[in-house]
Amino acid sequence: MGFLSIMGIILVLSILLFIFWSASIYNTLVRLNNLVQEGWSGIDVQLKRRYDLIPNLVAVVKQYSIHETDVLENVTRMRAISMDAKGIDERAKAEVGLSGALKTLFAVSENYPNLKANENFLALQKDLTKIEEEIQLARRYYNGAARNYNIVVEGFPSKYVANFAAFRKAPYFELASEKEREAPKVTF
Repeated sequence: MGFLSIMGIILVLSILLFIFWSASIYNTLVRLNNLVQEGWSGIDVQLKRRYDLIPNLVAVVKQYSIHETDVLENVTRMRAISMDAKGIDERAKAEVGLSGALKTLFAVSENYPNLKANENFLALQKDLTKIEEEIQLARRYYNGAARNYNIVVEGFPSKYVANFAAFRKAPYFELASEKEREAPKVTF
């Protein structure tokens, strides 16, 4: 065997090694991207549960607080904005507005002792608290999956495969300010 044939074999083996390495990174990116999508789906399911609960909550409060139409309309409007939001960043901003509107609704309900004792209201409040906890868990799962995916997308040398295959960083689902990070207090 001559020098050229050894070099040819080394070149072919190097190309095959590069192809297998690239395929391995590509498959890792696909797997991690699917975990990110699964995480977002979990958040989406919990947000839908919350959206479905809000009209019932508004209806119960409306029976007791005829004079609080601005608060009720704001909750309804913010719910619609959140449901129509596209993309993770837009959805996160809309959810901040909806959480604020719900905090105001619960603050207004403090003025109505009969409402605070209403079984339907208490059940809805309990359901909302549970959903908020599940949203938080889903958000943590999603952000963890996004973090792992982003590490591979931005890491060396996998970032070259990611750029070539058009994999982009996944945004985190997070709140915009420290005040918004505070958990809503829903106690009666």
